Amino acid sequence: MRQQSSLARLLATAALTAILAAGLGGCQTMSDITGSLSSKPEASSEANPHRAAEIYGERYRSDPKNAEAALAYGQALRASGQRSQAAAVLEQATIAHPGDKPLLAAYGRALADNGNFQQAFDVLSRAHSPDNPDWRILSVQGAALDQLGRHEDARRYYASALKIVPDEPSVLSNLGLSYVLSKNLPKAEEVLRQAYATGRADARVRQNLALAIGLQGRFAEAEQIVRADLPAEEAAANVAYLKQMLNRKDEPRTGAVAKMPIASLNRPE
Repeated sequence: MRQQSSLARLLATAALTAILAAGLGGCQTMSDITGSLSSKPEASSEANPHRAAEIYGERYRSDPKNAEAALAYGQALRASGQRSQAAAVLEQATIAHPGDKPLLAAYGRALADNGNFQQAFDVLSRAHSPDNPDWRILSVQGAALDQLGRHEDARRYYASALKIVPDEPSVLSNLGLSYVLSKNLPKAEEVLRQAYATGRADARVRQNLALAIGLQGRFAEAEQIVRADLPAEEAAANVAYLKQMLNRKDEPRTGAVAKMPIASLNRPE
């Protein structure tokens, strides 16, 4: 039970954030799963999510029924770590604009951020339609299903996403972590290697692949992957965390992955 809970926390951070971050414009820490945010943060506030939350908060409070203002404010709150408040703002916005798909997508993301995975899945189902599916949302729904222990269902959503964007590394990364969650580490490695081989994979995919390899006891190989293309200081920090997690004596190896340095897994977002 403890092992399953730890692995669920991993997917809530590494896998879910990986897809939410993929291929989206705007501030690196303020991505939206639809990529449809029309109001971008000013350049001066991009590096300071708390300042961005202040700016968008002022706009939102001056016109709380404005969908774009609510969307921008909700994203800024998420970026600054105010997840519960983000969910509350976006919930009110979806009540005022029940058919607004970008708002529904952002609200579903905020719910997932807060661990409300069933509700997130249900809201995200309203954020796109079977005749016009969004591969990003499909993959987030898959991650939510993985959180709920519905791994086979989750993989059907990843498969649907991959039909739209074949070999998309962020979807493959989610799929690989789904296999980590169900403790099928050889399959996880196979899928993550496929993502890594696309040439379009970012640092998250590399870290996830190293994790799957390290969990199988091949630490030297995992360390080599972790160090690839990273500044020496960052590589050393990542290796130290990887070593710490894989050498833990007080819990099963696959449970240790939940405490990996998520920030390093999620760049860029």
